[in-house]
Amino acid sequence: MNNQQSYYETMYILRPDIAEDEVNNHIDKYNKLLEEFGGTILDSQMRGKRRLAYQIAKHREGIYVQLSHQGDGQHIFKIEKAMRLSEDVIRYMTVKQEGPLPTPRTSNKSTSQSENNDNPETKVESKEKKPVSSVDTSTARKDDAETSENGES
Repeated sequence: MNNQQSYYETMYILRPDIAEDEVNNHIDKYNKLLEEFGGTILDSQMRGKRRLAYQIAKHREGIYVQLSHQGDGQHIFKIEKAMRLSEDVIRYMTVKQEGPLPTPRTSNKSTSQSENNDNPETKVESKEKKPVSSVDTSTARKDDAETSENGES
């Protein structure tokens, strides 16, 4: 773990009937609470309104917010308690992540898709996220040859 550090990602879902300025107030509120409780915010993103997989508290949609943070782990209970007591948060979940720390993204929605395609860093990231499913065929062929030789004798 010399090059990789632990951090946490908290995803929470706000009620869909909240105004956008109120959503921003909630995001700022939880970011400030997290810092007060000893955490360090790495990235905070509003993912927008999306359809829920199943109905939660009579809501079929929710406003998703992703929060990446770092700390000693004691701050998680406190921030989740604040979310649990809020009527505007309908679901939340915190997951411990291992790996390189996330790079903060700008929340500018005017970035076009063509700009992302021209960025070489984006192309590298997309290659890294693809699953590797290649098999060493030379080893597989040797194993097959050995198996057929053993079967003939």
